[in-house]
Amino acid sequence: MPRIHPTAILDSQVELAEDVEIGPYCLLEGRIRIGAGTRLRGHCFMQGPMEIGEGNDFWPFSCIGVAPQTLHFDPDMEGPGTVIGDRNVFREHSSVHRSIHETDPTRIGDRNLFMDSAHAGHDVVMGDGIVLANGSALGGHVIVENDVIIGGNAAVHQFVRIGRGAMLSGLAGSALDVMPWFMVTRLNVAGSFNVIGLKRHGFSREEIHTVRWVYRQFCREGLTVGEATERLEERRGDRIVDDYLRFIEESTRPICTMKGRIEGDEDDEDDSSKDR
Repeated sequence: MPRIHPTAILDSQVELAEDVEIGPYCLLEGRIRIGAGTRLRGHCFMQGPMEIGEGNDFWPFSCIGVAPQTLHFDPDMEGPGTVIGDRNVFREHSSVHRSIHETDPTRIGDRNLFMDSAHAGHDVVMGDGIVLANGSALGGHVIVENDVIIGGNAAVHQFVRIGRGAMLSGLAGSALDVMPWFMVTRLNVAGSFNVIGLKRHGFSREEIHTVRWVYRQFCREGLTVGEATERLEERRGDRIVDDYLRFIEESTRPICTMKGRIEGDEDDEDDSSKDR
C-alpha cells in the first residue's frame, strides 16, 4: 500500500498506486491520480485535476498543477488541469501551471528534468528528454519538442515553439520560434547549431552536414526566411530537410535567425495580449 507520512494532507479525491510514497508536509488538493513508483519527497504542493504517470520524483517545495498567473483566470476554476508522463524529475521550487482552456490540459511528457526553480506556464506542451536548467521559464502556450535544453535563467516567450534538439544558452531567450537543433546564444539570435546534441543522438556525418546546410540558409547566407525555405523545398524528400519544412509549416510566429527581432517589424504583432 502507499506510504503516506502522517503530516501529509491528501484530498479524499486523490488516488494513489500501491507503491507511491508521500513524504512529510505534502499537500494534495482536488482530483489527482498518481502512478506507480512515484515519490513526493516532502513539502510538495499539488492541485488537480491532474494525472501523474509512473516513476516520477518530486523534490521539496515543488508546486505542480497550480492556477495560472494570469489576471483573467479564476484560481478556483479547475479546467482540464495537468497531465504528466513517466520518469520526470521536479527539483526544488520547480512549478507547473494547469491549463486555462476548457478541453486541453498542460502536458509534460516523459524523462524531463526540471532543475531548481524551473517553470512551465499554463498550457505548455512538453515532449520527452527535455532539460530546464535552474531558473529557466516557459511562458504560457509554449510547445517544446523532444531533447531540448533550456539553459539557466533562460526564458521562452508565450506561444513560441522550440524544435527538437534545440538549445537556449544560459541567460538567453526567445520570443521567436526556434528551429530544430538550432542554438539561441542571446536574445532572439540563433548563433549556432547543436552539433554536440546531434552526435549524442546518433546522427550520421551526412545528416549533421545537412543540418549545418539548413542552418547556413537561415543564418549565414543573408536570405530572408521565405528565400531560405524555398531552398529547402528544392531538397524535399530528405528526412532531415522534411523535418525542418514540417516545423516551418506548423510555426505561427517568426523564425529565430541571426538577425533577431527588428523593431517596428510587422511580425511584432502577436497573440501575446490574450493572457494579460
